[in-house]
Amino acid sequence: MPGAITLPNDYWLNLQVTPKDVENLHTFLFERETPLTANELVAELVESRLLAEKQSSGKKNVEGKPFLPREKYPIGEVLVFPALGWQTGTVKNIRAGVNPSVESFDVITVEFEDQSARLFAAGLASHPLNEAPVEKPADDASGTGAILSEHGYELAGKLESAFAADDGLVKIAGRWFPRALLIDINEGQLNLVEAVLDMAGGEPLPTADLIKDSELPAGVNPKLAEFSLNYAMQADDRFDEVGPAGQVLWCLRRLEPDFVREVPPPLRYVEITHDRSLLSPEMSALEAQLDDELTRTDGAESREEISSVSITLIYPHLRAGTLPVSPRTRKLFPTAYESPRVRFTLVDGKTRQRIPAWVVLEHGYVFGLREWYKAHQLIPGSLVQVRRGEKPGEVIVEARTQRSAKDWVRTVMVGSDGGFVFAMLKQPITAEFNERMVVHVPDFKALDPVWEKKRPFEDLLLMVMRELAKSNPQGHVHAQELYAAVNLVRRVPPAPIFAALESNPLFKHVGDLHFRLAEEVTA
Repeated sequence: MPGAITLPNDYWLNLQVTPKDVENLHTFLFERETPLTANELVAELVESRLLAEKQSSGKKNVEGKPFLPREKYPIGEVLVFPALGWQTGTVKNIRAGVNPSVESFDVITVEFEDQSARLFAAGLASHPLNEAPVEKPADDASGTGAILSEHGYELAGKLESAFAADDGLVKIAGRWFPRALLIDINEGQLNLVEAVLDMAGGEPLPTADLIKDSELPAGVNPKLAEFSLNYAMQADDRFDEVGPAGQVLWCLRRLEPDFVREVPPPLRYVEITHDRSLLSPEMSALEAQLDDELTRTDGAESREEISSVSITLIYPHLRAGTLPVSPRTRKLFPTAYESPRVRFTLVDGKTRQRIPAWVVLEHGYVFGLREWYKAHQLIPGSLVQVRRGEKPGEVIVEARTQRSAKDWVRTVMVGSDGGFVFAMLKQPITAEFNERMVVHVPDFKALDPVWEKKRPFEDLLLMVMRELAKSNPQGHVHAQELYAAVNLVRRVPPAPIFAALESNPLFKHVGDLHFRLAEEVTA
């Protein structure tokens, strides 16, 4: 058997996972008795494919000579065609080729094993197939490493799809395992697990801590026991897997905070029809800077590495005790293989206070900061810095606090009729703020009736614009100011507001994202 194999250059790019591949990986998992991720199984897929191709190549090398268009072949020559799945054929006829744009060449007739015949050009100096396929050592570990480096991500995705269609495999927290090896977990054992989690009072626990009291049979492979219990708990509505990717943590659903299981009222958005194509490049750039979790992206993840983001709090997040999980901030918070909710820890960058928190991935927010906001006396427009944590499952959060001092800031005043006005008043300030987005709210509850009125979006936008314009001698309002102010009374992402500024004739652009009301509105 030869020590090297010849593969088409696009072999790994076009590889499809076959039932035979899945069967081989079943066997591999049976022998290992260890649940593995698709990424971990790709190496076994590659090595088994290389071995199979090596064995097949040994046979093919004996049967014929690999066809290359630059070579000349006599009648009776047995040829092997790598580009045709290594089919074998015999040269039956040769004639001169005719093509004014190409120098002299032969046309050979090749008869294949199934009696079909095809024509090929031979003696052709220039042709893509003249570039011989890359040879990869079948028994060289570095060959596997190179393949994984170049194609591992795509191959793992193909494995995931193939495994998902196989009833014989089950998946928990990103790891796959044969269903036939699972230990049976009964209702009584799950009740014991529930009691342990109940005593934990909502604090998530790893599976290893739950096994101790679940009365599983002695002598069972610990990894197999953990996976079996994880699988049984996943199928039971009482339990919620809330660990970040790579870590399995369980919690009782009924002990999770209300606004982890459902979106807090201040963050609830009722879709507003708008045309995103109306946004100018400057508006799109501002939209990205605002880190609004409701901003829709084109699905392309930026590869830029982020270690720290400064977030300007808007009223809905301050009121709900949350932070937005935007395309930028998502890179700082823990993610999960499957769970839409992830429990983690926020650490105060100054005091090192540890704050239990949740990432609600499906709705794009972090919950658990209400008391922390109150302690630092933050207001809409305050700046909060979020940094990558020093340990997995931790994120550092820090308010840019300063010694309390009074400063002139825009303040919202709510009337008994549900109307509101803005006034520049001196207010105690304890943290740095965004000049355009800061609004002091003397009483959060006073704004509730305004939220409950549910005015039509166009009417509300015009009302807020008119009130903001009064505080500027020229009557100009920046798009960023309008976004922050509208969110005092209704949850709205930037795009509908910006699109309305561009499309509604009542708003006139005066430059640099500043707008004013048309004269007929102010008259």
